[in-house]
Amino acid sequence: MLALMNKIHQTLNTTRVADFLAPLALRLFLAPVMISAGYNKAMSFESTVAWFGNPDWGLGLPFPALLAFLATATELVGGVLLLIGLFTRYVSIPLMFTMIVAMATVHWPHGWFAIAPANPATSTALPLAKLGIPAAHASLKNSEEVGKRLSRAKEILRENGNYAWLTEKGSLVILNNGIEFAMTYFIMLLVLFFQGAGRFLSVDYWIERRLAPGANV
Repeated sequence: MLALMNKIHQTLNTTRVADFLAPLALRLFLAPVMISAGYNKAMSFESTVAWFGNPDWGLGLPFPALLAFLATATELVGGVLLLIGLFTRYVSIPLMFTMIVAMATVHWPHGWFAIAPANPATSTALPLAKLGIPAAHASLKNSEEVGKRLSRAKEILRENGNYAWLTEKGSLVILNNGIEFAMTYFIMLLVLFFQGAGRFLSVDYWIERRLAPGANV
C-alpha cells in the first residue's frame, strides 16, 4: 500500500513540468478584470471622482481626484502588466490594496455574497449557521427574504412581460454586492505575489533568467 501511494505521489510530481500554467491562468483571469475596471473609471472619470468624494451617495473619501486617479492607473497599468507577466509580484501589491479598499468601503456592509442566495437550504452559509455563527444565521434569514422578493418579481414579469425574452440571457438574481468577488481577486493576487508570474510565458521569467541563470521564477 505504501509503495502504491509513493508511486501515485511520484506520478503527480511529474505534472510539475506544467506548473507555469497555474500562475498564467491567474494572470489571464485577473488582467481583463482589472483593465476593464480601470477603463470604465477612466472613461467616466468625473463621475468616478464624484463617487469617490460624495459622502451621501458615494464613498466620502478625502482627496477624491487623487484617489480616483491612483485607482484608475493601478487597475489599467496593473492589468496590462499582469497580462504580459512583467513586475508581477510588485504590481500585485497595489492591486491587492485596491481590493482591500473596495472591500472596506464598498462591499463590507453587504456581507459576503456578491449575488444574494435565494434558497437558505442551498446557501453556503448553512454549515456555518449550524455551527452557531450569528452572521451566518442572518445570511439565511436574508436568503428567505431574497427568495420571496425574487419569486414575486418573477410573477410580475410573467404576468406583465415577455418573461422568456427577459431571461433568455440568464436567470434573474438579486445583487447583494458583498465582498465575495473582491476577496477572490485578492486571494488570486496574493498567490501571484508569493509565487510570481510563472515560467516561460512571462516577461519576469526571462528577465530573471537573463540576470540570474538557473533562478527559479
